[in-house]
Amino acid sequence: MRKFNIRKVLDGLTAVSAVASASSAAQQQQAGNRETEIQETLQSEHFQLCKTVRHGFPYQPSALAFDPVQKILAIGTQSGALRLFGRPGVECYCQHDSGAAVIQLQFLINEGALVSALADDTLHLWNLRQKRPAILHSLKFNRERITFCHLPFQSKWLYVGTERGNIHIVNVESFTLSGYVIMWNKAIELSSKSHPGPVVHISDNPMDEGKLLIGFESGTVVLWDLKSKKADYRYTHDEAIHSVAWHHEGKQFICSHSDGTLTIWNVKSPTKPFQTITPHGKQLKDGKKPEPCKPILKVEYKTTRAGEPFIILSGGLSYDTVGRRPCLTVMHGKSTAVLEMDYSIVDFLTLCETPYPNDFQEPYAVVVLLEKDLVLIDLAQNGYPIFENPYPLTIHESPVTCCEYFADCPVDLIPALYSVGARQKRQGYSKKEWPISGGNWGLITQSYPEIIITGHADGSIKFWDASAITLQVLYKLKTAKVFEKSRNKDDRPNTDIVDEDPYAIQIISWCPESRMLCIAGVSAHVIIYRFSKQEVTTEVIPMLEVRLLYEINYIETPDGEQVPPVPTPGTGSNPQSIVPQSHPSTSSSSSDGLRDNVPCLKVKNSPLKQSPGYQIELVIQLVWVSGEPPQQITSLAVNSAYGLVVFGNCNGIAMVDYLQKTVLLNLGTIELYGSNDPYRREPRSPRKTRQPSGGLCDINEGTVVPEDRCKSPTSDVKDNSFSRSRSSSVTSIDKESREAISALHFCETFTRKADTSPSPCLWVGTTLGTVLVIVLNLPPGGEQRLLQPVIVSPSGTILRLKGAILRMAFLDTTGSLVPPAHEPWREQNVSEDKDEKEKAKKRRPVSVSPSSSQEISENQYAVICSEKQAKVISLPSQNCIYKQNITETSFVLRGDIVSLSNSICLACFCANGHIMTFSLPSLRPLLDVYYLPLTNMRIARTFCFTNNGQALYLVSPTEIQRLTYSQETCENLQEMLGELFTPVETPEAPNRGFFKGLFGGGAQSLDREELFGESASGKASRSLAQHIPGPGGIEGVKGAASGVVGELARARLALDERGQKLGELEEKTAAMLYSADSFSKHAHEMMLKYKDKKWYQF
Repeated sequence: MRKFNIRKVLDGLTAVSAVASASSAAQQQQAGNRETEIQETLQSEHFQLCKTVRHGFPYQPSALAFDPVQKILAIGTQSGALRLFGRPGVECYCQHDSGAAVIQLQFLINEGALVSALADDTLHLWNLRQKRPAILHSLKFNRERITFCHLPFQSKWLYVGTERGNIHIVNVESFTLSGYVIMWNKAIELSSKSHPGPVVHISDNPMDEGKLLIGFESGTVVLWDLKSKKADYRYTHDEAIHSVAWHHEGKQFICSHSDGTLTIWNVKSPTKPFQTITPHGKQLKDGKKPEPCKPILKVEYKTTRAGEPFIILSGGLSYDTVGRRPCLTVMHGKSTAVLEMDYSIVDFLTLCETPYPNDFQEPYAVVVLLEKDLVLIDLAQNGYPIFENPYPLTIHESPVTCCEYFADCPVDLIPALYSVGARQKRQGYSKKEWPISGGNWGLITQSYPEIIITGHADGSIKFWDASAITLQVLYKLKTAKVFEKSRNKDDRPNTDIVDEDPYAIQIISWCPESRMLCIAGVSAHVIIYRFSKQEVTTEVIPMLEVRLLYEINYIETPDGEQVPPVPTPGTGSNPQSIVPQSHPSTSSSSSDGLRDNVPCLKVKNSPLKQSPGYQIELVIQLVWVSGEPPQQITSLAVNSAYGLVVFGNCNGIAMVDYLQKTVLLNLGTIELYGSNDPYRREPRSPRKTRQPSGGLCDINEGTVVPEDRCKSPTSDVKDNSFSRSRSSSVTSIDKESREAISALHFCETFTRKADTSPSPCLWVGTTLGTVLVIVLNLPPGGEQRLLQPVIVSPSGTILRLKGAILRMAFLDTTGSLVPPAHEPWREQNVSEDKDEKEKAKKRRPVSVSPSSSQEISENQYAVICSEKQAKVISLPSQNCIYKQNITETSFVLRGDIVSLSNSICLACFCANGHIMTFSLPSLRPLLDVYYLPLTNMRIARTFCFTNNGQALYLVSPTEIQRLTYSQETCENLQEMLGELFTPVETPEAPNRGFFKGLFGGGAQSLDREELFGESASGKASRSLAQHIPGPGGIEGVKGAASGVVGELARARLALDERGQKLGELEEKTAAMLYSADSFSKHAHEMMLKYKDKKWYQF
């Protein structure tokens, strides 16, 4: 586990400084010292930061291994990551410090250990007998590059092949090199004039451990006798070798070649192959050789007791199959099955019933590691169906563009989402159990439901059950199906503002209690969804089009015509009505041919069948205005109690009543200020050129130009450097005129200083650090709500902070969070009886805000977090009682007001990599940890905090990293993690049979210790490789000796310590023997050195 150096903060001192920083404001506090009555329970000891789990497909995989007894799968990646998978729910992530690519993995079968070989020529031994695996030993090769490793079953000697063609032998217990080396020039024939190339294969004969098969890249294969230290047979072929595999009887082996052929060799017939097969080659007439094919990158040869052997291979397709997808070929008897894959094949392994190489293999499945997927094929069923993958590996099915995390959700949410998602499952999977079934689950110490929502580039949204550090997909929603799709690029409408992924999700706003969902897409569209368990067919999709401008006076068009101003807010008028089915506006243009009143996407005008789950309530689209494209949406909020949705961009703000399907507010940002605008701004006509799109990138608040269009809604970010260049002075008229809406929050609070009771309102935050309040006058509930208009009007209240506003929340007099009002979810698509209808009429929104009967002294606190600072403002007096400058040199990317340990705090993630938390309301610093430097926009776009000390971000394009900032969760994490290693009996060795035992026809064993041990082979050269002790020795196991499995772990610890002491004693004895014998041995070595030298070796 990575340790973080947490800066503990002296609570008392910082509380004083926090109060002092706002002392002038506090002195004006009308409510006296009421705020001091709030008892803050959170202290710095409640916080600790650590990574918990990583979910998703391993990014850029490079290696694969399987333990057939423990039934554990290991995947290595190009960035040095190691992912281990057991039964569904048992996963583990480890990382090699060097970050070098993993080129090969080898399990010590049923030993709870794994050897990894890296591209930086290091070998590492991982201890898997602890919940967080750790490296026990490392070995760094200095003079040779590692190309292939082989560890025979139940052996402690690892064969390591190198680029020079040599083979070294490593003792995996001590991780030291043996003096026994197989040199390339000894292995090949003396008559050979060329180097055989790197070692691409090593394996021992299944029936004779003393015979080692060595494959060289050039096409030479050597059967090496370990005892006599010479080659028994040499097999030469014209084509380069990619892989080699044995028949279990040890009399034949098969090679795959670069010309798409397979050669099968009899061990005792080295002159020519017994058989040559071109699986995908076209057989030519006149007995000519088939046309060459693409290389066969790997082949496996597996036998069955009852039937023909399986030959399984990847690659080898003919060159004329251009555009064909990568394939895995399964040859069984006379049948050949070609299984197409969605991505290129990185590696594959055949899963067999036995770990013994000298027994019938009985293959039952093939695990195929693809570039972006993991596929398991059932070999026992006709048609080779795939297994349904239970791991959460489809996060990246379409690239993730945004992410939200909700902990402590209503308990009925996950079952509801699961029930509608269960109907979306594909059919045709294998009926067998998932074969990777090792390990044990950890203890569930967290009982609250957690949901992660991911938005994707193709417009899809996925809901995930993330409870108790697991991840499982619940339900998938396709938002793009509401729009007409262009069949090809030429057919696409010229109203697009993005070059690709026009349906990509940018913002998700979700109310878990009412289940209302609202999304904003990259084509300036907003869709509101309602949850239903019933299927419905929508005849006409409800739709609104909104012209969102940023001028404050009349606009002059190129023809000199006057365009009427935006309707004044507060009238309850309906400037935009529902667009009828014919969609006349999509063909509109102004008199000079400029695109005008045209949305970017075309909504389907045919009936839409909507499955149970999320169903469309309303589609809202911003339209082109006089040739200017609509700007992408930068903020979004929905409220189920008010029936309102609001969104904003760098032009302004729009509010929609989704119950009445009317636009209530449509204002430029400048107009929100009225006469209180602190900036001297001039109206400006729209640009006449089309704005280049930023695709999935975020929008900045300045003018968008091609060279820096990829920016966050609130930042000037260039070339991923994340340095800030915003000037605090008002210098650029253009920049100020493009002030964007960056935060929106519905609430029931005091809107003006003179208010005696809270009322529904909307708080609006902008990129220039302004907070404005809009008053909402709602009609009574029931039928009146659908008949009478909602009146909206600016309150005149303006608050200022440094930096763009990110988040707002409200506290009551006790310091508890006041959540926005919401309506409880109920099924809309069921015909209700009269009683139910009456109840619905009388039903009022659930609001936990203070009621109007409360006294004036019952004040509230607004918590506002910007990119630079946080403020707590007392309401209704609007005095700033606490202020905290979060960062001077960087900026906050994400700020969330979250609950933890029955209290609340402000959690922030800064662009400089710091994670910070502050108490509320006093804003005392509680945690400040340097965690993660911001290296790309993906982290900025997906980082989010949630309740109970949980957070997450997308660590790679395919993986979610979860972390906790809660001390309690850190302490319980060890128990929550699953165990990879479980004690399992090794299967019995195959029976040799009476006659084989009598005549010696069975497998021949080898005393490798006698051959490779120091006493026989001497010590290896010290300069060849360097041993590095790992951090995960006895200390690693000590970490596991806590919690429920403490007794078992302590027993194992005692055994390990005893074994370690015995090992040390053995080493000392060996050292004494070695020193006593060194002189005679040295002399013997000198004699041998010159005795066997050939003329070309001097």
